[in-house]
Amino acid sequence: MSGGQDFAGKVALVTGASRGIGRAVATTLAKRGAAVAVNYRSHKDEALEVVAEIEAGGGRAVAIGADVSDVTAAHDLVEQTRDQLGGLHILVNNAGITRDGLLHDMDPAAWWQVIQVNLGGAFNCTHAAAGHLMAQGEGAIVNVSSIMGEKGLTGQSNYSTSKGAMNALTLACAVEMARFGVRVNAVLGGVIPTDLIGDLLQRDNGRGRTHVPMRRYGDVQQVAEAVAFLASPAADYVTGELLRVDGGLAVQLSNGRLVSR
Repeated sequence: MSGGQDFAGKVALVTGASRGIGRAVATTLAKRGAAVAVNYRSHKDEALEVVAEIEAGGGRAVAIGADVSDVTAAHDLVEQTRDQLGGLHILVNNAGITRDGLLHDMDPAAWWQVIQVNLGGAFNCTHAAAGHLMAQGEGAIVNVSSIMGEKGLTGQSNYSTSKGAMNALTLACAVEMARFGVRVNAVLGGVIPTDLIGDLLQRDNGRGRTHVPMRRYGDVQQVAEAVAFLASPAADYVTGELLRVDGGLAVQLSNGRLVSR
């Protein structure tokens, strides 16, 4: 992965950046020179902590509240980012939620809420940013997805569907925007401990590690490094890529069996 000041003079918008993967992405991009818009929906205090951390390191950041599942709010978020930080060069669609449950028992509201935030949020922000990025002839969009968009998991029909569709959105946008100098890629995380899956990991009690070929879970910084690479000049000829950061779990699942030793 590249380092240094890859993003000096660039502005990045990271959605869902108050905690977890989003926070790691925001601070990583800032350390490499980007001015960062730290988006949050309800965790304002945490978002302000991220801004303070970035500023303490000599960087520039602002916290902007917006529900990206709302079209108008997403467009306002992009405009506020451009107004407050002077432009937009990198969009990281990270905002996401889970509402797990078996399909036959699932409240339809839980289904649509996940789709609207995870997939709708990515579409809304990409829709809002695309025109600006294409007009300036450069830009990078990185979607934070999941291997569950390829593999599926019991109790996550809504989440898996949202991420599978996000992967398809990534590929379609990559083709559409390439001739305008805008690259679109996705990072597909495996088991990455965050608040989002905390309950699942607590029930699992660490047993799931034995199913990962590398015998360990990933962490948010590993995902952030992958996002930073795809957004950086080092990936200038990379678009339409679905980059897995999963310790080999997707390959293992493709083999139709799980490692348990």
